[in-house]
Amino acid sequence: MTERETGEPNMPYEHGVLPTGIRSRLVSDINGLTTHILEAGFETADRPCVLLLHGFPELAYSWRKVMGPLADAGYHVVAPDQRGYGQTTGWDPNYDGDLRSFRLFNLTKDMLTLISALGYESVAAVVGHDWGSAVAATSALVRPDVFRSVVMMSGPFTGPPPLPFNTANEPRPESAEGLARPSLDEELAALDVPRKNYHQYYSTRPANDEMHGCPQGVHDFLRAYYHHKSADWKQNRPFPLAGRIAAEMAKMPTYYMMELDRTMPETVAAEMPSAEAIATCSWLTDDELRVYAGEYERNGFQGGLQWYRCASSGINGADFALFSGRTIDVPASFIAGKSDWGVYQAPGNLEQMQDHACTDWRGTHLLDRAGHWVQQEQPKAVSERLLAFLREQ
Repeated sequence: MTERETGEPNMPYEHGVLPTGIRSRLVSDINGLTTHILEAGFETADRPCVLLLHGFPELAYSWRKVMGPLADAGYHVVAPDQRGYGQTTGWDPNYDGDLRSFRLFNLTKDMLTLISALGYESVAAVVGHDWGSAVAATSALVRPDVFRSVVMMSGPFTGPPPLPFNTANEPRPESAEGLARPSLDEELAALDVPRKNYHQYYSTRPANDEMHGCPQGVHDFLRAYYHHKSADWKQNRPFPLAGRIAAEMAKMPTYYMMELDRTMPETVAAEMPSAEAIATCSWLTDDELRVYAGEYERNGFQGGLQWYRCASSGINGADFALFSGRTIDVPASFIAGKSDWGVYQAPGNLEQMQDHACTDWRGTHLLDRAGHWVQQEQPKAVSERLLAFLREQ
């Protein structure tokens, strides 16, 4: 049962949960939300702002290890719990609720409203990881005057899709009768070991209940999930795929290309790390994991899953049509772990981002000893890359 059903108020994090120099507070009237933010470097006025956006299933807390170094370099660093997550309230938690409020353009409006409320007309950089990468990229695309540079992490951004062109003058070719090609989902389901894309699973009605009420409990589910997608899981050795066809996509681990009849908790349970591995996991201690588990136990996962549904339903694509042909023209860069399959899960997207979607490309950086959770697994290297990027502006 979520906070929105019980009516119990959310409270900023208590002392001791956050590293020294980071504070937690709530900011009201943010595009219909009360937004929970973490911030560092707030003691000094008139600092340039850096906005950090998390992904799924994460929180603003995912940035705790890079906020201090950025603040020490002279920035006011702000990391919000985005719509659908953590201590932020005002969003609809129901599967049948207001899905369009989770579309990328409204998430971008959330961020625009937040930085204005904090007293900024622009930010030095917007940095996004995973789904946060999509919000960061969208922000830089549609409001380059406000989001003056962008770093995308783990999720490449390919730009708005093209509009159908010259269709009024050239007849549409007729497909050969009976030769319609099966969809990728159908091809995956027809493999010898039937598979499904995790986006498909996350868009289904049962997904939230299956994760929130999983037999191992949310804490152990998240431990296995985070481990499975990290560099600690030694089988994470990603490489570019030849194309978006079932035989190629099935080469990815099962956390991306799931077995057809399995839930996500069932998928990752087989990769639960040993007690010894958990005890020696310095990038995500059990005390740190309890912060995540506590929030997802209280809220469930549906808020984050709505983002996937906006993508799979086509809602995001419809909004982007207005910006067809536009590129990201502010300084842009990409950071990910060398062991992160997220870089390659959509074949061709990395190249499209570097070569076409961004016109002022400042480099692609794949970091050693990091998987999907790059800013937590290798915070020192990420901080150094972010500061080098900011110094170039």
